[in-house]
Amino acid sequence: MVDTHIHLLEPDRFTYPWTESFPALTGRFDLSDYLEASAGCGITAGVFMEVDCGEPSQEAARFCALAEEPGCLIRSVVASARPESPDFECDLDGISHPRLVGIRRVLHVQPDDLSRSALFRRHVALLGKRGLSFDLCVLERQLPVALALASACPGTTMILDHCGCPDIAGHAEPGRFEGWRREVAALAALPNVMLKFSGISAYAPAGLRDAASLRPYFDEVLGAFGPGRIVWGGDWPVVNLGDGLAAWVSTTSTLVETLSPSEQKAILEGNARRIYRI
Repeated sequence: MVDTHIHLLEPDRFTYPWTESFPALTGRFDLSDYLEASAGCGITAGVFMEVDCGEPSQEAARFCALAEEPGCLIRSVVASARPESPDFECDLDGISHPRLVGIRRVLHVQPDDLSRSALFRRHVALLGKRGLSFDLCVLERQLPVALALASACPGTTMILDHCGCPDIAGHAEPGRFEGWRREVAALAALPNVMLKFSGISAYAPAGLRDAASLRPYFDEVLGAFGPGRIVWGGDWPVVNLGDGLAAWVSTTSTLVETLSPSEQKAILEGNARRIYRI
């Protein structure tokens, strides 16, 4: 398996203001901790995913260098950058590295209008020209925002993180699940959008994190994107807000077991190696 969503937090090097709202995520979560948490899970390579720290360029340099170390599990890096900044191109030049494969700007904590500006969209379009992808990190209610951005930047490969963060608890209300399904299907109709099957176990309430409860979500994204446009991610250590990484790996294994061996390999490894250039 390739884990396309590994967060590593090193508070002695970087600041993470957002963790103040999540006491369980304060402290150090480094590569040695991840290796311990993932032992026996069959994960053979991984992608470092930026952690919205206060020092994005230094974070990019740190983990690109780590990814270059012989035998390191981390093979590629998705760094943080600010497409809304006039200095975006210079910032990209500053973090350019062979191991840098993509950029993420966490949009779910920003005003919806941020990604609607011409400057933001021009810079996201630039990523495609530079051979870099863009991870879309939005809440369910922002899926139309993601759709507009992806439509405006057809030359940039985009990966929809965490299945678009479905509000699983809220889907008990009539029509709510169907609304999420329609928005995800609209994104899947764009050939430049991929989907990351990750995160949803941590966002689901206790009792709805098992394979049977998450099956409708997997079936919908599989039907929309197909096995050739889905990657898997562990979302560690955020996954600890649910039942942990090992449980998420087990749930995923149950969900994909009805697929052919080639389809399983594509979702769990092959697509990630292609999209994130591992």
